Amino acid sequence: MTRPTAYDQNRHLLRTPVDTEAPRRAARLRELGLGDAPVPAFDTYAHEVARTLKAPYGVVNLLGEERQYLAGLHTPPRGRVPGAPRGCGGDLRVLPRDRGYCPHVVVRRKALALEDVRDFPRFAGNPIVDESGIRAYLGAPLLDRTGLALGTVSVVDLEPRSWGKEGLAAIKKAAYVLAARIQRREDGLTAGF
Repeated sequence: MTRPTAYDQNRHLLRTPVDTEAPRRAARLRELGLGDAPVPAFDTYAHEVARTLKAPYGVVNLLGEERQYLAGLHTPPRGRVPGAPRGCGGDLRVLPRDRGYCPHVVVRRKALALEDVRDFPRFAGNPIVDESGIRAYLGAPLLDRTGLALGTVSVVDLEPRSWGKEGLAAIKKAAYVLAARIQRREDGLTAGF
């Protein structure tokens, strides 16, 4: 079941978009065996993407019906998980759907570059801004061979920054390459990602 839409009470802006594909995406992720456990190759990939874009955080985020799962994660040494509330326990790779910007990328099926999230009323009110201090976001949809957006490949920074055309092209390419790796694994052409 798709979660109800979350609105910013003060500005009456849609914070979390309606996701009609969530049930199909969740079924597809289960079919692929993804979305419930960290994938070491995705952690490595998140690190590579963060390094390429010179960002402190890199993420491969898979979206289910009720939550987001950071199957690939790179944080700086002693870094916090982007989107996790301060002082929270439990699995820091699991985030509510109202945290961050990846749900917008998945529903829109387009890359999103936010140089300073505070410049956009729709995004500035997201809990991730105050709880984690995220100021810049760059993400692209991870498009599956079936046409579903399974999640995102993204990077974030705690400082405002310009991603530029090169950054946007790099994140799109990163998402495309990872989607191709997932497809090769599903086709039995490789054992891993």
